[in-house]
Amino acid sequence: MVISPPPFPIGSSLAELCQEIKSIDAKTRELGPWKSGAFSTLASRGCFAGWIKKRDGGTEASETEIMQFLISIASSCLTTALALTQWASAVRIISRGSKETRAHFLPDFITGQQFTTVGISQLTTSRQHLGRPILTAKKTDAGWSLHGKCPWVTGADSVNTLVTGAVPLNSKESQGTPHFFILRMNTAGIRVAPPMDLLALTGSRTSSIELENVPAEADITPQSETGPQTGGLGTTALALGSARASLAILEQESRCRDSLKTITSEIEKEVSAIEADLFEATTCGINTQERNLLRQRANTLVTRTSQAALTASKGAGFVKGHPIERLIRESMFFLVWSCPQSVTESLLCDFAGIDSSDGP
Repeated sequence: MVISPPPFPIGSSLAELCQEIKSIDAKTRELGPWKSGAFSTLASRGCFAGWIKKRDGGTEASETEIMQFLISIASSCLTTALALTQWASAVRIISRGSKETRAHFLPDFITGQQFTTVGISQLTTSRQHLGRPILTAKKTDAGWSLHGKCPWVTGADSVNTLVTGAVPLNSKESQGTPHFFILRMNTAGIRVAPPMDLLALTGSRTSSIELENVPAEADITPQSETGPQTGGLGTTALALGSARASLAILEQESRCRDSLKTITSEIEKEVSAIEADLFEATTCGINTQERNLLRQRANTLVTRTSQAALTASKGAGFVKGHPIERLIRESMFFLVWSCPQSVTESLLCDFAGIDSSDGP
């Protein structure tokens, strides 16, 4: 008997869920959401099912609902939200696979019996300056074999499977269009480095993975020649969620200081405006240039909002352990996470006081 997952959380059920996630956020920041219970909570509340199509046993939430969900979770615990985006990226890739592949993996992801993550930065932003692929795949009689490195993998030591991308090599050409592969993390030849000690979000347990002739469990041929791209709408949603967490501190400070009310109101208007544009993009679509501009606006917003909240909190906020001290560090993450080159260049121009239209 197949048990249907609960409805995807929205409205009051989402608010209740966020309280649960927030109640264990300290534990999550230390251990990661896989071991803190955060991911188990998401699974039991029907959250994972929302990313999966009904044909595969999911509830197929709308993109608008998913973006609102990510904003809310990020405002409660950014570590959980970050790990969730990596889980979601892996699931979206697997959902483009064959019926057999989907049936083999997705049901256990819905229930939380198995956890997955993605490692494709080597195809988008990381190490691209080297001019050669750092992770390659070779076709053998037994299937595909992967060799090389995934430099940035969230939850590498905490998940059961990894979805990664590698460049196929053959005798006719030195490299081709990247393909996606699903790997079991307990497969021989996989070496996971210790989690990195990051400025923030160390609970994401991000590390690098070395692959030495590792057989793939399954392969998924890309549907386009362009391959994966950086800076999806989910990154903007997380920046907005983090900005809302800082805004909540600013609002609390403004209750006792009238001088902060106008500042708080203006930032709230900006957050709401970017959210409105994000939600419009989920229903009407958005081109790459506009998507990157939206990400740029969210990036500058999250850093400015955290700095405003720190300024309002005065010296108390500069003490380690104060919420805004953590949010300041977490806001820096958006300057380096899955950042398209155009967004990075625009930010650098802003730092230098240069008109970004003139270039860096």
